[in-house]
Amino acid sequence: MISQTNMTSITYLEAIRAAQARALEEDSRVFIYGQDVGAFGGAFKATKNLAKQFPGRVMDAPISEDAMIGMAIGAAIEGMRPIIEMQFADFSTCGLNQIVNHAATLFYRTEVPCPLVVRLPCGGTSGGGPFHSQSLEAIYAHFPGLVVMTPGTVEDAYTMLLEAITIDDPVIFCEHKFLYYHLKAEALPTCALPSNKARVTRPGRDATLVTYSAMLHESLAAAAALAHDGYEIEVVDLRSVKPLDTDTILASVARTGRLLVVSEAFPWSGVAAEVIARVTAEGFGLLDAPPQRLNAKDTPVPFHPALWGTHRPTASTIASALHHLLKL
Repeated sequence: MISQTNMTSITYLEAIRAAQARALEEDSRVFIYGQDVGAFGGAFKATKNLAKQFPGRVMDAPISEDAMIGMAIGAAIEGMRPIIEMQFADFSTCGLNQIVNHAATLFYRTEVPCPLVVRLPCGGTSGGGPFHSQSLEAIYAHFPGLVVMTPGTVEDAYTMLLEAITIDDPVIFCEHKFLYYHLKAEALPTCALPSNKARVTRPGRDATLVTYSAMLHESLAAAAALAHDGYEIEVVDLRSVKPLDTDTILASVARTGRLLVVSEAFPWSGVAAEVIARVTAEGFGLLDAPPQRLNAKDTPVPFHPALWGTHRPTASTIASALHHLLKL
């Protein structure tokens, strides 16, 4: 297990590995199942060395996402707490029926809990292309019975995964691949904000910027750029998109009067649209300008790094969207 006291810095990926190690150590019901998660340590090494530390509890799965989720549901029914690793979030759609028609509805149909965690390495990376780069949080958030977490910091990756494993409902844990090695913290946290609460990451007065996952860091960079022009942008990190902390969002909009929502996912029927719909319905009188959103382009994710760089929101495009909002 990774020590909290001996570590000088830890990456987002190492935090995920540490959370799994702690869960395996503290709860005999926890096990990990996925393609190449054993001796190989997983496609991104999120389970590196865990099979040695916990023999028989970190197991390789066949190349069948449908079978993986089906097994996990059966194990959860019998009292276990499985963690399923998908190699890429995109591949989880091969197990969509099991997730949304079986796991999500199990308690509603039978009053039997279904405590499983599906880890989705999500979002784009340079050269990832359309089959390895999608952000599917809005798809899973559509279905009652699923919890959808989208941690955007090292600290949240650790504490929220630990919390996810204790929840009696199925959890879709969207961990962003770009953050795996690009994001570091000095140490693992010793306390945590509940996963269903959004966090005001940067206070401000001129506009509210709501975001999550890797877009948190692009948004903070954009807010810092606008500070040079005298604008103070409040940045709200959703952390989870199902449930959605509408109260924190509305409280922020009440302070600023303006709203921009930024998401790496496709624009149609996404998290950004849901946030704007809620603010418009429940806080219309708080708005001094029409709420805006900024998403990835409504096209498949391109392979070429230069095209990918223009496909997703960046600090520059977010800053431009903020300037537009502030002029409305």
